[in-house]
Amino acid sequence: MKKCVLIGALLAGLAAQAETVMPTAMLREDIIVPMALLDVENGNKIVGEVRISYNNYGALFQAEIEGLPQGIYGFHVHENPSCDPAEKDGKMVAGLAAGGHWDPQNTGAHLGPWNNGGHLGDLPALAVDAEGKVQPVLAPRIEDIADLYGRSLMIHAGGDNYSDHPAPLGGGGARKYCGVIAEPTAKSE
Repeated sequence: MKKCVLIGALLAGLAAQAETVMPTAMLREDIIVPMALLDVENGNKIVGEVRISYNNYGALFQAEIEGLPQGIYGFHVHENPSCDPAEKDGKMVAGLAAGGHWDPQNTGAHLGPWNNGGHLGDLPALAVDAEGKVQPVLAPRIEDIADLYGRSLMIHAGGDNYSDHPAPLGGGGARKYCGVIAEPTAKSE
């Protein structure tokens, strides 16, 4: 009996200590973002998902996208929670309603995921192997994945050089895949 009480007290103490040491962000559930292939004419089609989780090193993004060819792709958090097309210069542009890259500090600079002088929407580029497997990416500057709610994820047609030169916004080009990072819904008990 004494052993049970001692073990119970020990476990309660450890649990209390863990609650005070663990950052709040680490207690959050993963975010699952359905990703759609953007198509202005026929409508967007869900072709995979990105799982966002938090660890001691930042936000981890793990993508599984059907049909994404081998290569390197620009990958960003965009400002608005929409993957709809919008008009630019008289033409409908896929995913344009997502707005620009997420820039909560209003830096106006595309400097890559590791440079504190750039916007937070810059994520490491996605690398896809010959079998279509996407390597996970870590965004160390995103300290709380809850800050991503109400935004969108975008995979661009080309790579990303983490600069505005020679092409703006890393030169990733057209928006090809998009997913809305939806606010969590209340769970029924």
